Amino acid sequence: MIWMYKAGTPPTQHCVKMELTWKLSQLIHLYLFSQTWLLSGYCHLYNNRYAGDKVIRIIPRSDEEVNEVRNMCSQLQVDLWQPSSFGSILNNTITDVHISNTSSEALLTYLRQANVDHSILVQNLQNLIEKQNHSKSKRKRRSLPKHDYEDYHPLEEIVKWMHHMNKSHPNLVHMFSLGTSYEGRPLYVLKLGAKPSSTKKSSKREVWIDCGIHAREWIGPAFCQWFVKEAVNTYKTDPVMRKIMDLLYVYVMPVFNVDGYRYSWTHDRFWRKTRSKMRFNCYGVDANRNWKVNFCKEGASYNPCDMTYCGPYPESEPEVKAVAQFIHKRRKFIKIYLSFHAYAQMILYPYSYQYDIIPNYKCVESAAQKAVQAINSAYGIRYRHGPASTTLYLSSGSSIDWAYDIGIPYAYAFELRDNGYYGFLLPDGLIRPTCIETMLAVKNITMHLLRKCR
Repeated sequence: MIWMYKAGTPPTQHCVKMELTWKLSQLIHLYLFSQTWLLSGYCHLYNNRYAGDKVIRIIPRSDEEVNEVRNMCSQLQVDLWQPSSFGSILNNTITDVHISNTSSEALLTYLRQANVDHSILVQNLQNLIEKQNHSKSKRKRRSLPKHDYEDYHPLEEIVKWMHHMNKSHPNLVHMFSLGTSYEGRPLYVLKLGAKPSSTKKSSKREVWIDCGIHAREWIGPAFCQWFVKEAVNTYKTDPVMRKIMDLLYVYVMPVFNVDGYRYSWTHDRFWRKTRSKMRFNCYGVDANRNWKVNFCKEGASYNPCDMTYCGPYPESEPEVKAVAQFIHKRRKFIKIYLSFHAYAQMILYPYSYQYDIIPNYKCVESAAQKAVQAINSAYGIRYRHGPASTTLYLSSGSSIDWAYDIGIPYAYAFELRDNGYYGFLLPDGLIRPTCIETMLAVKNITMHLLRKCR
């Protein structure tokens, strides 16, 4: 660099000024370059893989339209958001599909020409992901350095939080692992409940809660964290929670599908399955089709590349096997099984794989109806309830059917908010109301067990 200075100006002073000017210019260039880098897409979440992707809602109105929609969606390899399999696309029922930018025009052209009822829920999926992440980042800068229950957390933060809850609430919380996932991650569970004051061996009844069987359903793990927080924070002030914690043990598994959940943060926001390697260079099994009950029949697939792949055999997934073994050993004590999913706003109970009515239908239906009413009392949100086979769709190898068949009298699957406007991208601003209303439902079902139906 050549330094120049005016006559009458001390050389040293002038050089310092020139150097400062040069440094400032470099900072400006660096800033402009960084903005160009950002605008060019290099720093987009998930490598900008969803740019231009759309979410389209389709409602076929005839059997002919059903067949055409099934074939078209299969050919274009859409990502089904609702229902979970092409065979479950039915007449006059909602079908939500995520389709790539390159294929969306072909689907929309067909739907328009065939006059099939449809609407675009999301015009650009990448923009929605970026927008939600931007608002989250702004809020985080203002928040205190503590666990935020109104935010979604990656797996590492959830595990750290579980250790903290275990350490800070030793009288109510006990943390343990059921084993390890396919990729070697611990399968952590929190056992909640006050230890009996009696010196005799406890025979307290138990409740099992799991969240995140399907990786992309982030509101599930968010609720499990909320439930634990409410259990320990309101134990001394809420008579209902105190009764639950005194009379029951509640096992909470915040993230069932740990490998898939982490993958949904790092690679594919809409990943559903586990991460075990299968044939045809495909990965993962639908962990809610892998249970040893009516295995791989209706609503499941033998194709390893399908989203509803049932696996090579029941309990092939180490996550499912570990949970199944634990629950089976505790089946004499566990009276309620609850599994949290999204999205559809439903409370479902057995059976999923057949239309037969369960023997204790009246008790199970009564508890579900009151739970739905409790949800509605909070913010006016309407849930449907009933047997999974008739309320949602037929599916085999599900966890609630397995739990019920081994003798757990109350087995429910919750499909949390919303009805499809956001789908799997439920904004973090809706975590709080969703969890508040769901807490009312869970407490209602649990108290139903304690009050009468056994």
